[in-house]
Amino acid sequence: MPGIHFSLRMSEEEIAALTAGAVDDLVGELVGRAFQRLPGGEHSPAQAEALAHLHMLIHLRQAIERLEETAAHEAADAGAGYPQIGRASNMTRQGARRRWPGLITQDHSPHAPPGTRRSR
Repeated sequence: MPGIHFSLRMSEEEIAALTAGAVDDLVGELVGRAFQRLPGGEHSPAQAEALAHLHMLIHLRQAIERLEETAAHEAADAGAGYPQIGRASNMTRQGARRRWPGLITQDHSPHAPPGTRRSR
């Protein structure tokens, strides 16, 4: 992908399959750590498992959205513009500007070095 300053080792389809498998594995692990099935509940074991997976996926999506926000700010802090951020995000420059308005023009904590992770 020209202009994003990294090259792909895999096709987009292979990356999608890799990430889907990794997320599925992660969800299974996190469900086992975070939830406990109640004995004799109103749902069958299969329903309870599926609902727990769904609930964990919602938490993961929210976490990913927060991490995307942080990564976009870090890219801007490192000097990337909307065209590069858009390409890295599979969207147009205009799409990136709509997703993260003011990202490039706003003050990014002048005391923090570029690329410093901020908690949000």
